[in-house]
Amino acid sequence: MSQTPLLDQIRLPEDLRKMSAGQLRQVADELRLETIDAVSVTGGHLGAGLGVVELTVALHWVFDTPNDRLVWDVGHQCYPHKILTGRRDRIRTLRQGGGLSGFTKRAESEYDPFGAAHSSTSISAGLGMAVARELSGKSNHVVSVIGDGAMSAGMAYEAINNAGARNERLIVILNDNDMSIAPPTGALSHYLARITSSGPYLYVRDIAKQLAKRLPKNWERRAARVEEYTRHLWQGGAWFEELGFYYVGPIDGHDLDQLVPVLKNVRDANQGPILVHVVTKKGKGYPPAENSADKYHGVGKFNVITGDQVKPKANAPGYTKVFAESLVQEARKDDRIVAVTAAMPSGTGLDIFGREFPERTFDV
Repeated sequence: MSQTPLLDQIRLPEDLRKMSAGQLRQVADELRLETIDAVSVTGGHLGAGLGVVELTVALHWVFDTPNDRLVWDVGHQCYPHKILTGRRDRIRTLRQGGGLSGFTKRAESEYDPFGAAHSSTSISAGLGMAVARELSGKSNHVVSVIGDGAMSAGMAYEAINNAGARNERLIVILNDNDMSIAPPTGALSHYLARITSSGPYLYVRDIAKQLAKRLPKNWERRAARVEEYTRHLWQGGAWFEELGFYYVGPIDGHDLDQLVPVLKNVRDANQGPILVHVVTKKGKGYPPAENSADKYHGVGKFNVITGDQVKPKANAPGYTKVFAESLVQEARKDDRIVAVTAAMPSGTGLDIFGREFPERTFDV
C-alpha cells in the first residue's frame, strides 16, 4: 500500500484544489515524507523546504496558480512546490545532470514565474508582476514569499518602499523561521490574526478612517492615533504599516486551520499591499533536521531512518577550505585585510577567518 495515497492523486495544483480542507493535513504529511525521501537520494537543501510544506500546500490550494503568480525567494525552499506542480516524477533528478534545477527555473515550468537562487529578490519581482498586471488590465493575484534572513537585504526594503508608495495590490508572505519579530502568544493572537485579515474588519477599519476625515482636525488626529495604537498592540506590525503595508500576524505556519482562513481572507480583500507574517520551523517534521545546528540546510545523500549523511572520501581538499586557510595566512601578514560576507560565513569559509580575526570580519 502506498504511503502517499492522497499525494498520488495530485499531478498539478488543480488536482489539489479538488480536495477538501480536511484533507490538506494528510497531503502535507505525505508531501513532507516525499521531500525527505527524494533529498535522501539526491542530496540538496532539505531544512528550508520542510519548513514550508504546510505553507506550500495552503498557497496552491487557496490561490489559482499558475494564473496567480507565486514567487519564491531563495529558491532552495521550492522542492515541495516542485512536487505539487507536475514534477514529482522527476524529483529524484534534483541537481543531477539533465535533471531538475535545485531552484525555481522559468524554463522548467509555468509554475515558476521567476527564477531564483539566492535571496531578497522576490518582492521586487512580485511588484513588477503586479504592475504589469495592472497595466494589462488583468486581475490575478501576486504572492511573494520571503524569509526573515532575506528581509535584511537592501533590495527587499526598496521593493517594500516602492510597493507601499504605489499602494499596489501585492501579497507578501514573511516566512519567519529562525527569529521571531513578534512571536505568537496563544489563542487570542491566533484569533486576532484571523479576524483582522477578514473582510468585515477591513470594511469597518475603512469606515473609521473615512469618519475620522470628517471630524475636526484635532479629533481626526486623535481617532487615527487610537486606531493605530490599538492595532499595533494587537499585532506588532508597526514597521510594515509605516511603509504602507497592511500587516497580518504572526500566525503559526504549520497550523493549516489558521493558515488557510487567513490566506483566503487576504486573497479576497480589496486592499493594497498586505504582509502576512508566518512563523515556521526549519526542518519541521524530521527530527534529525530539527535537532541539527543548521537544520539540515544543505545535505548530501543520507539515511532517512538515522539521518546519517553519506560523505564520500574526498580526493582533494574542498575549495572553500583552501580559500579560507589561504586568506587567513595572508591576513596574518597583512592587517589591512578584512572579510565581508552576506549571511554566509560558513558557506564561504569566512567563519574560519572570523574565529581568528573577529574584529576584521563583517557579516552584513
